[in-house]
This record gives sequence, structure tokens and C-alpha cells, in this order.
Amino acid sequence: MLPADVPLCHLGPSVLLLLQLLLPSASAFFPNIWSLLAAPGSITHQDLTEEAALNVTLHLFLEQPPPGRPPLRLEDFLGRTLLADDLFAAYFGPGSPSRRFRAALGEVSRANAAQDFLPTSKNDPDLHFDAERLGQGRTRLVEALRETVAAAKALDYTLARQRLGAALHALQDFYSHSNWVELGRQQPHPHLLWPRQELRSLAQAGDPTCSDCEELSCPGNLLGFTLLTSGYFGTRPSKPPGKCSHGGHFDQSSSQPPRGGINKDSTSPGFSPHHMLHLQAAKLALLASIQAFNLLRSRLGDRGFSRLLDITPASSLSFVLDTTGSMGEEINAAKIQARHIVEQRRGTPMEPTQYVLVPFHDPGFGPVFTTSDPDSFWQQLNEMHALGGGDEPEMCLSALELALLHTPPLSDIFVFTDASPKDAFLTNRVESLTQERRCRVTFLVTEDPSRAQGRARREVLSPLRFEPYEAVALASGGEVIFTEDQYIQDVAAIVGDSIADLVTLPLEPRVVVAERPLVFRVDGLLQKVTVRIHGEVSSFWIRNPAGVSQGQEEGEGPLGHTHRFGRFWMVRVNDPPQSGTWEIQVTAKGTPRVRVQAQTSLDFLFHFGIPMEDGPHPGLYPLTQPVAAQAMEHFQHPRTCCWPCPSVPTRGLQTQLLVEVTGLGSRGGPGGPLPHFSHVVLRGVPQGAELGQVPLEPRGPPERGLLAASLPPTLLSTSGPFSLELVGQDGVGRGLHRVAPQPCAVVPVLLELSGPRGFLAPGTTAPLSLRIASFSGPQDLHLRTSAKPSFALTSNLSRVHLEQNESAWGRLWLEVPDTAASDSVVMVTVTAKNGEASTMPPTHAFLRLLVQAPAPQDQLPAPAYSTDPVLNTSRPAFHFFTSVTQGGAGGGLVGNPWWTTFGVMLLLLGLGPW
Repeated sequence: MLPADVPLCHLGPSVLLLLQLLLPSASAFFPNIWSLLAAPGSITHQDLTEEAALNVTLHLFLEQPPPGRPPLRLEDFLGRTLLADDLFAAYFGPGSPSRRFRAALGEVSRANAAQDFLPTSKNDPDLHFDAERLGQGRTRLVEALRETVAAAKALDYTLARQRLGAALHALQDFYSHSNWVELGRQQPHPHLLWPRQELRSLAQAGDPTCSDCEELSCPGNLLGFTLLTSGYFGTRPSKPPGKCSHGGHFDQSSSQPPRGGINKDSTSPGFSPHHMLHLQAAKLALLASIQAFNLLRSRLGDRGFSRLLDITPASSLSFVLDTTGSMGEEINAAKIQARHIVEQRRGTPMEPTQYVLVPFHDPGFGPVFTTSDPDSFWQQLNEMHALGGGDEPEMCLSALELALLHTPPLSDIFVFTDASPKDAFLTNRVESLTQERRCRVTFLVTEDPSRAQGRARREVLSPLRFEPYEAVALASGGEVIFTEDQYIQDVAAIVGDSIADLVTLPLEPRVVVAERPLVFRVDGLLQKVTVRIHGEVSSFWIRNPAGVSQGQEEGEGPLGHTHRFGRFWMVRVNDPPQSGTWEIQVTAKGTPRVRVQAQTSLDFLFHFGIPMEDGPHPGLYPLTQPVAAQAMEHFQHPRTCCWPCPSVPTRGLQTQLLVEVTGLGSRGGPGGPLPHFSHVVLRGVPQGAELGQVPLEPRGPPERGLLAASLPPTLLSTSGPFSLELVGQDGVGRGLHRVAPQPCAVVPVLLELSGPRGFLAPGTTAPLSLRIASFSGPQDLHLRTSAKPSFALTSNLSRVHLEQNESAWGRLWLEVPDTAASDSVVMVTVTAKNGEASTMPPTHAFLRLLVQAPAPQDQLPAPAYSTDPVLNTSRPAFHFFTSVTQGGAGGGLVGNPWWTTFGVMLLLLGLGPW
């Protein structure tokens, strides 16, 4: 581990060798990989963050040999590009999925890049070590790291990753924006992460620092002195006479004498006047980032640090349980499955990282129980019993919403019930929350006519009463499985299968059509293929590419083992499954459901974004969902531009799809041919009509698996959900086909919900701000707000009319009661719905806030600089975009970094800088 107070030159040779593994041959400080279009050959904030995280993860793996496997050797990684897939395969075993780890790194990286895009952070000099505000910048940097630790210890790892990204951005900017490199320094600043040490030798207000430079490249414009300075950017604050500018294309101050600048953000002289020192600055920024990661590891311990970055191939286990009197069999089934999972996976890499349990009945639901200890989870679950009668319906969706708030992203949630939802009005909101969290929800519903006496019913219930479950399952990529009491324990066995990171294979056609077989394709990277058929089935058969068929007869067959549990059929195909085209023919009453799933390490993550050519740096601004925009010859800025607005004419919003392929290490070993993905297919959900195909272009080295596609506005004109399918070939030319686990949809408006700097304190009122932007219109929007728990929440905006390319602002006030528990999470939701007659699902914005009681000794100074255009106060603006998702659709930004607020945590006791 790298202590904060040990200079790098004092480290042992093996650690120094480890730190040098990933130093790039060319470097940069632009936001993300999209920026390389403007400055080729550069390494971005995203690169530096991910390289540092991989480096420290390898360090952790070297120090903690995997149980039951040979220890890793440093020499095995020398001379190779360090990749998450290779690390996981070496440590956890071949085929171990790195998807969650890469998603967590994505959260940190996007939070880092967001500092250059957000209206309230991109021009704040304290967040970028600009304008000679080096002491204030160090204070804000240390605060962000403290907040990272506080949020992680409160088990809010999403918030922790967001604050970590902001901290790393500032830390990395120091080496590019200051003259530390020009002073000849060869190591990171020894006191930047050590707030008890004074920053010395700082340039004062009256010290001239730069001479005039008329050229793009300004290698000699710094005056010969040994004081530490940084450049001014823009007009707030204005540049005093004799001071350096940041410099570059977007810096207004660089045209004021002394002209030029000193930033080393990129390899391009048009953006970086000191581009020639870019490599040295990037090396120091990477070493400093590694140092910051190691500091966090020392504060959180190896287990907490691994949770922070999700350094595990395992999922979590989350149950939502109906506890009314008729649910005895279901509760027992949940207990059996939980015990099986705990016993089977204890001590293995696939042991769940977190356990979540939420009970519900009528009228109550909760409380939520969450733990990382399997024995505590089992004890809590074992104490649950079916009690009382309770009316149907029950408070199922309220309990599910609570579970989603506490379940880690990219997880499976299982709901056991025999009742329809009493709170169906939450359907759209829960759909959106599943997309924001990228959690898949599976409902196991026992609908047994013999239970008529066990449930009191005040009214005749509609046969469509379970439709809210169907909607949530569709939006989340899950399913609703109906069964009977006698089969629930067998059907519940899918719980263990589902948390093994199964991928769903696309079927053609998407739904069963009479006398037409369903087709799916199996490639050589799939194993443990399972076919599930649910409904009033009279017969079915499955045929492999060689023409071998198997019918519905139970037991072992030529293709696999068939199980039947009432209306639920499961066929486990023998391994290895034959590659090629398979067929399923189903004859049934009604519309049966067919799902084919398999295990594989080759999968993909995705998010959307808008190319940014306005602001401190070019880059890609991430979005949760693509936004509706009318195609036009020239894009017009919103009248009150609250969203990053392209500065050049374009045909509508040029939405980009970013794809990150995981599991490329499964190609058969280092040096083997890489799979190649050529395009994505967009299909309507659930019918599967093809909406269009878009070619993919690689971004960066092929082994990283980063691909991009430009989505034309005409392709995003659909208002319904659509699926993303990734199509390509493996290293020897055989077809590969993957589908995103959740559908997505185009949102009609962009919502931005942000909170005050600082954690929420009991007994206070927190001001929130809301922005709404429309790129199509006109639109009449009705706004609703809510908080969970039910804290008092008021707003000054309930309705708004927006024309095309127009935006509006609003304020909200959240009252935190004195009784609010410390380290508890509050979720604020804003819902925007088109006029009452509109059939378009509402758009939701979510904001997660952490309640933490302040300590008397916490008296960190607050920065005086603010760019908040809404609240117009002297408080520092620390606003992050929310997750924006739409009811009735699916998908979400992988690791979305903007649905919460941040703040000052307590000064930590003990040794070290904070």
C-alpha cells in the first residue's frame, strides 16, 4: 500500500515497477475518449482514471493471493496492456466477468469528465486549480476525498464514485494547469493530499508570471521564477495584469495580454500552449491518481475498497417478499434458495457482495435490511413468517422502489407475491428507477385459485391487475412467472441461475407466432444455455444446428434435460452447446413466453452522449437516454441554454451511442484474434420490428473494446422502447450476437435535478434546483415532486410550456426532520408529464442524497466562489445532472454519475492526510 506521507522515491523497486506499468507513451487531460477526435494521440481524464484504478487493483491482487488459486506474478503483466478482463481472468479464473468492475470505473470516469461539462463546475477555478486558487483547490480536493470515504462507509457506493471522480479530476488538473512540471518537478506534489501541510512558494497577487505569446505554442512564456502558479480561464474571475492564462481555443482570457497560456491538457497546440510538456504532466497525474486510490484503500480497507470499485465478478442478492398469511410456501421457497446460494457460493469469487431484503404487506412495507454478511442475511430471512390475512392488492411496488434504492446497479431483484399491486400508480416511476439502476426485476407470482378463502377481497379484481408487474419486468429486462404453490420451490431455482450473470439471447421473431419456429443463435463463447417456456403449452420441440430435435418429454434427451413445473418448462442444454442456428417450435393456448439465456463473459455496456464543442474542452457529454430532437438544417441554441449546446450547425442533436465490450479476454488467451463488432441493430420492444442499423467505429486501442455509433435523429423519433443488439464476428469469422439486458427509449425532455453542496443535516432545509430543456416542441409539461422517505418537499414550478430549443428553471426545498437517521439515503423524484391527454410516458429525474449529522470539529472553510445561476448565493455550486429516464422504457447510463449531491464530511481521526 502507498502511504500518503512516503515520497515516491522512497518506495521499493517492486512497487515502483508496478507504478510504471501503465505510464502512457502519449498523454492528455481532455475529458474522455471522444476528445481524441480533437487531439489525436492524447490520454484523457478517463484514461488516467482507469489506468490508475487498474494499477492499484493489480497491486491489491498481488498482495492478496486468491484462495485456491496460484498467486499472481508481476512479471506476467510486464510488457502487456493492463486490461480488466485479463486481471479478472488471472485472479478469479478464466471467464470471470469484469462487467461490474468496468461499470464502476465508468461511473468514476464519467463523474471525472463531468467536471468539464456541468454548468456549475466547468468554470469554477477551485475545481480545476485555475486562477492561482491553489489553496482553495486543495481544500476542495480534500473535501471530495473525505466525502468519498464517508459515502462508502455509509454503503452509498454510487455517491462515493461520483465524489471520487470529481476529486481525481481536480488532482489531475493540478499537473496540467499549474507550472509544477515547468518547475522541473519529477514527482507528485508531496502536500497536495495532505491538508495539514501548508502549500508553500505560491505566487502572490502582485507577482507577474507570464510574458506575452502570440503563437499557438508558447514554450517560453513563463517568467523565470520558482513560485507555483496556475493559469486563468475565461472571465470569472478576470485575469489580473501580468498573470498567465490557461490558454487554448476556448479560453477568452488568452487573448488579453499577456496572451497565450500554460495548460498541458492535450497534444494539440490549438488547445494547449504547453503541449510539449503534456507527457510529463500526464505521468505525474497518473502517479498522483494511483496515490489517491491507495489512500482510499488505506481508509476503507481492502474489503471496502473492493466494494467501492466493485472488484468482484459476483452479483448481489435482493429479495422483495410478500409476508401476508397466504405466503408461507413462497417465503419458504425464498429461504431455500437463499440458503442454497449462501452455502454454494460462500468463500468463492461468486459469493454475493450484498444482500437486500424488503418485506411488504398491506398497508405497510419495509424496513429494508441490507448487509454484506451472508449469515446475518440468512438469520433475518429465517425470522420472516407469513402473518395475517391482508387484502389483495398489496404494497408491492412501494417495497420494490425501496429495494431499488438500496440494491447496487447491475443486479437482479426477485419479488415473491401472490397479490396484485395496490400502488399501481408507481408503475412508471419504478420502471424508470429500474432503468436508472440497471437492475433486472423478476416477479414470481403464485396465482392459485384454491387460495380464494385465504385472501380477503373487497372488490372483484380485474384479470389485468398484474399488468404493472409486466410493465416493470419489460422495462427492466426481467419477466413475470406465474406458478402454483406446489411448484414455487422448483420455479424459484431460477434465482440461483439468474445471479450468475446470464445473457438473454435474441429470438427471431421476438414473440411466438403460430406454426413459425423461433430462431436463436449460439456462438462458441456461450455455455450453460437454458430455454424457459411459460404458458398453457400443449407441445414444443427444440432443434439444434445439426437437425437433432428434442420434445417436451421430461427427463434427459439428446439435447439436454427437460423439467416441467406446472405451466413452467425448463430445458438445460448439454454443454458445450453446438454453435449455429437453433429453433424452437411451441404450440400453446394463448401467447406463451419463451426466453433463452446463457452464461458468457463476452457482453457489453453502453451509454449515450452529445458531442461537446462548447466549454473548457471538447468531449462527449454522457446521457442516460437519447433525447428527442427535431431534425433541422441548423441547430438553434435553447433560449436559456441549460444543457451543453453544440456551437456548430448540425442536423438535430447528434446523439452518440458508446459501447464498451466486456470479456474480450475470452477470445482464447493473450495474442488471440479479437472479436469484431460491425454494427448495432435497434428493434422495437416487445414485438421486435427492426427500426434501423447503425455502423460502429472503434475508439482507442482494439483491446479496450470501445466502439461508437452516431444515431441520426430520424432513427430516434420512436416514442416506444427499443432494444440494442450488438452484431459482429469472433476471431475466426463466426457470428456473434448480443442484446442489451434492458430496452431503452427516447426521452421527450431533459431533466436536471441538483442539490446543495454538503450532505443533508437533520433539522435543515436543503435547496434544490431543477432545469428542464426541450429540443422538440412545443410541450406543455406538468411537474410532480416526491421524496422517499416522505420528507416535506415544496416547489415553485408545477407547470411549464416549452417551445422547441427552450428551457426553464425551478426551485425545490427539502425539509430534513430532526429525526432523520444519519447515513440514511433520501431519494427525490421529479416527474414531467406532457398534457393530460398525452399518451407519452412521463420523464423522471432522481436525486439521491445522503443524510449525515455534522460533527462540531468539522469547520472546513467554504469556498467563496460560486457560479450558481439559480440560487444566486455565495455558496459553492456543486450541482450534478440527475439520471434521466422515461417510464415505459428501459436501459440506463452505465454507472450514471449524476443523481445525487455531495458535501462536507467529518474530519477523520487517525493517521494520514484526512
